[in-house]
Amino acid sequence: MIRIVIAEDQTLVLGALSALLSLEPDFDVVGTAADGREALAAVRALKPDVLLSDVEMPILSGLDAAEAILREELPTKVVIVTTFGRAGYLRRAIDAGVKGYLLKGATPDDLANAIRKVTRGGRAIASELAEAAWDATTNPLSLRERDVLRLAGEGRSNKEIARILGLSHGTVRNYLSDGAAKLDARSRIEASRRARDQGWL
Repeated sequence: MIRIVIAEDQTLVLGALSALLSLEPDFDVVGTAADGREALAAVRALKPDVLLSDVEMPILSGLDAAEAILREELPTKVVIVTTFGRAGYLRRAIDAGVKGYLLKGATPDDLANAIRKVTRGGRAIASELAEAAWDATTNPLSLRERDVLRLAGEGRSNKEIARILGLSHGTVRNYLSDGAAKLDARSRIEASRRARDQGWL
């Protein structure tokens, strides 16, 4: 049996994916998560064969979770299923060791076959995205710059960002300033938007 954890912040989509995959005779959905932090905790606790995850989720994104799985050398393979076909997301996913990257328009058979292929050691990347990934611009932002710009884009104040990330107010201001400079943006909101449009958050 292929043991799977599903991470998706939209309850209806999460339920549909869980029900769909449970119909496959060789799949066992052993856990679900509504955000990246829950997904990472489930992977650490359950050691599934596959984490099937969306990209944009609260607290930690699917790509943040994938980077942590790679960093911690956990054996779980990551398959991303998302509406976002941005080349920057795919480039970051590849760098994070993600083995599968599909769009939500994929058929159920495509998804099931991708999970099986990844479990056998292969890769499964949507053909319409694969070529674009190699042309994607490298993300110039550091991990902390991404964190603060993501929170800034959510409308958080510098004080809130400092509290959430455990940083000083001045350090947050410096990260925002450096991130905006790298993106040639005039404000933190513009910087956040540009980074998100590129798939760097």
